[in-house]
Amino acid sequence: MRHDRAGDTPPRNARWVQLLIGVICMSMIANLQYGWTLFVEPIEVKHGWGRAAIQVAFTIFVVTETWLVPVEGWFVDKFGPRIVVLVGGALCAIAWAINSVADSLGLLYLGAAIGGIGAGGVYGTCVGNALKWFPDRRGLAAGVTAAGFGAGSALTVVPIATMIQTSGYEATFLAFGIGQGAVVFLLAWFLAEPKHGQVPAAGTAQVVQSRTSYTPAQMVRTPVFWLMYLIFVMVAGGGLMATAQLGPIATDFHLDGVPVSILGLTLPALTFALSIDRVLNGVTRPFFGWVSDNIGRENTMFVAFALEAAGIVALSVYGRDPVAFVLLTGLVFFAWGEIYSLFPACCGDTFGSRFATSNAGLLYTAKGTAALLVPFANVIADATGSWMVVFYIAAAINALAAGLALFVLKPMRARLIGASSQPVAGRLSVHAAE
Repeated sequence: MRHDRAGDTPPRNARWVQLLIGVICMSMIANLQYGWTLFVEPIEVKHGWGRAAIQVAFTIFVVTETWLVPVEGWFVDKFGPRIVVLVGGALCAIAWAINSVADSLGLLYLGAAIGGIGAGGVYGTCVGNALKWFPDRRGLAAGVTAAGFGAGSALTVVPIATMIQTSGYEATFLAFGIGQGAVVFLLAWFLAEPKHGQVPAAGTAQVVQSRTSYTPAQMVRTPVFWLMYLIFVMVAGGGLMATAQLGPIATDFHLDGVPVSILGLTLPALTFALSIDRVLNGVTRPFFGWVSDNIGRENTMFVAFALEAAGIVALSVYGRDPVAFVLLTGLVFFAWGEIYSLFPACCGDTFGSRFATSNAGLLYTAKGTAALLVPFANVIADATGSWMVVFYIAAAINALAAGLALFVLKPMRARLIGASSQPVAGRLSVHAAE
């Protein structure tokens, strides 16, 4: 553990600078996940490997992106954020360079694994750094940081789609991979973690928090952690399915090239949907993070997960209409993306700041677990001849997750923090008993 002098205190706006750096870094790695769906069909057309086989690369990416985050988080907690993000940016560039020349599934999978390691290092570091710099506004800070990942690809959806059409997906992989990785590598040099006395005290009357800092080993021995993990997997599974399969779904609905006009803007339905989805998937993270700072984490989870279930059902019923497809996929992403602010904030509240990067990283592996479910969406759709069963399964799981968050997780977490006998403020201990 590093010890620092009082004279090291930075200017008051230092934590906002750190937050901004994190957001930009996150936006630079966003296309590795959210831009992937644009490449699936072109790869299939050229090589004929089959959608399911190609989507295994997406699963490998998400698994390596998430399951190695605890290891990367350990490096961050011990050596600081800079070195991990430096390496992560380089790996992200290498990954898409490999994708640009991949002439076999094995090479495509290798690129996915390298990209996942790099993106996970950047993602876990930036979110963990936000939790440490903003103990008083964890929901908002985690949400703003995660928004970079959720909405970061919004501005590049059209350029990537256009370049794929004009120059081929290989040149697109190479150009965007090198450019995105270079930005992350340069900004990493300015990252730093807070020193003692540089951040305000944690706590609000609405959010249950503890001053006890659990090590990762202590955290995984609590039932609260595993319940949070389960709910995370349940909700992330449906969202990842939508992320990976939106292009194929639009193709099967015969909507991918259909022009859609909304508010004077006309784009192909799939491109329009991807652009709106990226924006809303980003906006939802700070929005629901801020909401959770004011009404509590589990209350916010209930509202968001229930909205996600309703949005998926509506998409299954009305999604073949081009305008409805665009608007309803936006609703689905808006109600899904908030998990990447709510769960890190909830983890920091429950298990403390000292090991926040490692602990949030362990919880984040739930996304990798959920990614294992993505290929089954294609299997179910192929077996049934439609996406309807997939939609209804995802909706039911989200509805169940909403109930678990409000009626099971909320009282369990309150009891755990109450048992520590170290609430942040007197009002918090009263709230925890409610």
